[in-house]
Amino acid sequence: MKINIISVGHRPPKWAEEGCKEYLKRFQRDLSLVLTEIKPAFRVGDTNKNNLARMKEKDRILSKSNKNANLIALDENGTQTTTTELAQLLTNWMSEGQDVDFVIGGADGLDPAIKKQADKTLSLSLMTYPHALARLILIEQLYRAQCIIKKHPYHRD
Repeated sequence: MKINIISVGHRPPKWAEEGCKEYLKRFQRDLSLVLTEIKPAFRVGDTNKNNLARMKEKDRILSKSNKNANLIALDENGTQTTTTELAQLLTNWMSEGQDVDFVIGGADGLDPAIKKQADKTLSLSLMTYPHALARLILIEQLYRAQCIIKKHPYHRD
């Protein structure tokens, strides 16, 4: 199974990049995880005028997305899930032989067309995180979910 995390944003700070690398190297071979960074589109100060930026980012995201993969949008208004529920989702996708693309939007979120096209919309938290931290949290949670599936002691109930 291949998981592609498509993330809009500038190069993350060193601490976030190192954290992502640490978890990425821990993944078992049966679960391939790739981080695809998308350059953000130009924005103006007024967030209401940034629809064009989100539309450009949508095109960039879709160009990097696997058309046959489950598309999972991360959005503050998405469904909140526990790590155990995430592990169950991963188990289902693996048993179906499905690849998964997780999408983290830019500074103004995801274009509505991406959310509409998504197979599922998840929220990492009711709180808002900087994009670099959201990437790190998602990668750690995917690793933790894999540990639950493999019955590795990293996750404790």
